Amino acid sequence: MKIRNGLIINVGLRCKLQLWNCLRQWGDTKLFRIAYISFMKNIAKGTLLIAEPFLKDIHFQRTVVLLCEHQQTGTFGILINKILNEDISYLIEELDGLGIPLYDGGPVNRNQIHFLHQYPNLIPGGQHVTDGIYWGGDFDVAASFIKKGMIKKEGIRFYLGYSGWGENQLEDEMKEKSWLTLSAYKDLVFHKNAPQIWKKAVSDLGEEFLPMANYPLDPSFN
Repeated sequence: MKIRNGLIINVGLRCKLQLWNCLRQWGDTKLFRIAYISFMKNIAKGTLLIAEPFLKDIHFQRTVVLLCEHQQTGTFGILINKILNEDISYLIEELDGLGIPLYDGGPVNRNQIHFLHQYPNLIPGGQHVTDGIYWGGDFDVAASFIKKGMIKKEGIRFYLGYSGWGENQLEDEMKEKSWLTLSAYKDLVFHKNAPQIWKKAVSDLGEEFLPMANYPLDPSFN
């Protein structure tokens, strides 16, 4: 396998305009109470972190992160709704010409590539995250089956970098109300229109959250 640009294939493995103040300004007191409860849910593997609508961190603005591992010592996640300008062949030469998108997995270790897939019976070594979603596995086997047409590009996604938190860091961000949470499911993680995942995730939280999906990035534009 020819690997470009010094890439490492890892197969196993903020900024705070306070949402609550903005929601109060907008008069969404009911939404404020519901969002608070959602923020306080326990985070775990298989949780989606949904960035609050006014988060200013350019890495996580209007993003959704799938948590693949959460332990006391730290948390590993993959950002799932940002497509990069290059496809996977920019990094993996043998996948040239297949038109497989490359996604931004997060700001950490941008020389690593991770992948999520729906093919546990074809790709050995993957870790089950939730709802038929698997993280990593044997990359060479995956690439071979992709070239043979046995793995469809709709069922596998490649991400450059990842999103990571040290011990208690994510818990602190939850207390700061930077994230909403939702249980991940396959149709959302592999949504055919990845840039729409954030709005879809917000709407999945319930009818009360629908206005939030259309908030401007800058609340002063209300």
